[in-house]
Amino acid sequence: MNFENNLEKGMSKMNFEKYITQAKEMGAKNAVSFNISDIVFDPRVILKCIFGCADYGKSHTCPNQRSPLTMEQYKDVFSYYTGGIIIGSNEKKASQHISYEIERACFLDGFHFAFSLSDCALCKECSKVQDKACRLPAKARPAFHSVGIDVFKTVNQLKLPLSVAKTIDDEVNWYSAVFIE
Repeated sequence: MNFENNLEKGMSKMNFEKYITQAKEMGAKNAVSFNISDIVFDPRVILKCIFGCADYGKSHTCPNQRSPLTMEQYKDVFSYYTGGIIIGSNEKKASQHISYEIERACFLDGFHFAFSLSDCALCKECSKVQDKACRLPAKARPAFHSVGIDVFKTVNQLKLPLSVAKTIDDEVNWYSAVFIE
């Protein structure tokens, strides 16, 4: 199955209300469902990671740090999902915690391949900086941009707030997602 096949089947947004409600109860500012066709991949995202991020290579969840997959391979892997939910929070760590717990709930409900994407905030400093193994490999998840997903286009088309913070006082919106088959 791939993105085009999902579109051809006319798949509508899956009903993931249970998980949306759970995410909001856990403190998510926003939580909405998505179809896999709503996810926007763009190879320029990884280019910006490699040549635009001061922290590139200092995290186990950076592009190609823990996984040898290319963006095209990630796109293929994610094409097997039907949809899921996107979770928004003003705190990076909260976004990751909520998405991981929703992933776990999905797994327990029989969605065994449920998988969350969230910019990792588990450790104060990633052990990658000290060239050591990930301390929490079972919970660490890559961010949207780590797999080539354009978070701005994806989130904005779902009518969720996201813009570049230009000052220290600007609201910051962190997004994570749980992909559900």
